[in-house]
Amino acid sequence: MNELTVNELYLDYGTGASANQILKGVSMHLKKGEVVALLGPSGSGKTTLLRAVAGLESPKAGTIEIGARNVFDGAKHFEMPAEQRNLGLVFQSYALWPHKTVFDNVAYGLKLRKMGTSDIAERVKEVLTQLGLGHLGERYPHQLSGGQQQRVAIARALVYNPPVILLDEPLSNLDAKLREEARAFLRELIVRLGLSALMVTHDQGEAMAISDRILLLNNGKIEQQGTPQSMYETPDTLFTAEFMGSNNRLPGKVVRRDGNRVSLQIDGAPLQGVARGVNTAAEVTTMIRVEEVKVSATQVENAIELPLLTCMYLGDRWECLFERGGGADNLSLRAYSRHKLEAGKYWLHMPADKLWVF
Repeated sequence: MNELTVNELYLDYGTGASANQILKGVSMHLKKGEVVALLGPSGSGKTTLLRAVAGLESPKAGTIEIGARNVFDGAKHFEMPAEQRNLGLVFQSYALWPHKTVFDNVAYGLKLRKMGTSDIAERVKEVLTQLGLGHLGERYPHQLSGGQQQRVAIARALVYNPPVILLDEPLSNLDAKLREEARAFLRELIVRLGLSALMVTHDQGEAMAISDRILLLNNGKIEQQGTPQSMYETPDTLFTAEFMGSNNRLPGKVVRRDGNRVSLQIDGAPLQGVARGVNTAAEVTTMIRVEEVKVSATQVENAIELPLLTCMYLGDRWECLFERGGGADNLSLRAYSRHKLEAGKYWLHMPADKLWVF
């Protein structure tokens, strides 16, 4: 049984011809113990979908079910208030009460539910211990680090054992180093506690690291969904391919097709690639992940020769930019190298199965 089911959800702002459609028939589900990431660019509808599930936005049509409970049904004009949905919600800003201690922030929801004082103390102590906050119960939010504040917000969402926890950009307020640590902590916590979580993020690396399944939204619709590995390695569309990684995009012309094998001409060079999607036009877009391009000082197959423009040091590797021409005829490629390259021309090998044609 699904912990959360959304079916054909429509939501817009405004009325009549001037209405701005945000969600255009979105359907999704969340299984028990599963983490689903809502990923997409700004304005794609991911935060609106999360808020609709939480009861903070009112859709125009569709249904939302939490377990066996129907919490929204557009056809029946039924909408359950947010406070009755029993969902845990972690806001982007954490939204902690500044005048309340960590203990009181976490206990607040239980007090609203009229739970007994001794039961509240036991439950709050338990959840603070689970999140490594047991020694910080008497501190105030301003006395905590950003990572600790984030964990308090998560503790507050978990304290009454909600069937689903909703996370709205939960790591965006942390600096880069702390984000990596918090990402690992959050994934470990979700797995250890067997949580069912729906998380909004615009960071594809974050989505891949934490989630079991990704829903990529584009202009109010689901562009593609699947496991992080399938989304990254086998994208169905150019939008998915470009959003899910760091890429080189090249202009190309199709010379011949044989099933999904494609013979191309890029910058006058014959190359082999693999077709993704259903584009049958002669003018196509070819794309390859930056990490898949191999740099060679000598001529190799399925490669283009380009001069080195510059190399940038990234710590564990160098990112090198190769470029020729200018204006409309400009051709550039990025590739990684373990060492800084000397000036000159190089052959950039692109494996046929990694050179995607859309």
